[in-house]
Amino acid sequence: MNELILAGSVVFIFGAVLLAYRLWDDTGLYAMTVTVTILANIEVLILVDAFKMEQTLGNVLFAATFLITDILSENSGRKAANRAVFLGIGASVFFALLTASWMLYVPAASDWAMPSIRAIFSTTPRLVLASMSVYAVSQLLDVWLYHKWWDFTDKKFGSHRKYLWLRNNGSTLISQFVNTVLFNLAAFAGVEGYTPSLLASIIFAGYAIYVATSLLDTPAVYLARRIHDKKAKAAL
Repeated sequence: MNELILAGSVVFIFGAVLLAYRLWDDTGLYAMTVTVTILANIEVLILVDAFKMEQTLGNVLFAATFLITDILSENSGRKAANRAVFLGIGASVFFALLTASWMLYVPAASDWAMPSIRAIFSTTPRLVLASMSVYAVSQLLDVWLYHKWWDFTDKKFGSHRKYLWLRNNGSTLISQFVNTVLFNLAAFAGVEGYTPSLLASIIFAGYAIYVATSLLDTPAVYLARRIHDKKAKAAL
């Protein structure tokens, strides 16, 4: 069941990114960046067994942020992609501050939600700080690598449009490895219950998911470029 849900999540989330881009262009991608960043900071708290590995959720949502920056890099340029990165950082800061403020309230006698809220969101500041820092490093690295690969293929093969799959995967697989290792160490190292062997398992499982989603998001980037080309042609 977990495997089916994860597979369905990839289709649903990547499909939502493409739909947002189709309907609202770059603005839709910026909105999706904020949405998936906030949701990923919550979902990452959940541990599941899937594909014979123990892993945190949130990997598919985080993978969607790499898809978004790659689409923006391809169709709108480096400045637009970096704007999405900074929007994601801003959303994480807002989310961390707001959830931290919830811990300050004294609940009413009839309240039933606060114990669960505290159990979930008391860990949020560390997770969001780790997420925000690693997100900034890995996403900016992804955008930089994307355009470095683009310069390489442009000079090597004399085509500005060919080898999209190379710049997409060449940038994403490297930056996602950096993201997986740094985030899990920053978020969970030293936390009770997260033994070194469990951390290693989570890192391996997380990166395995990222490799799969990176390969799956390549058709999505091609579709996004096709959407962009059709809109550009229609505007002439």
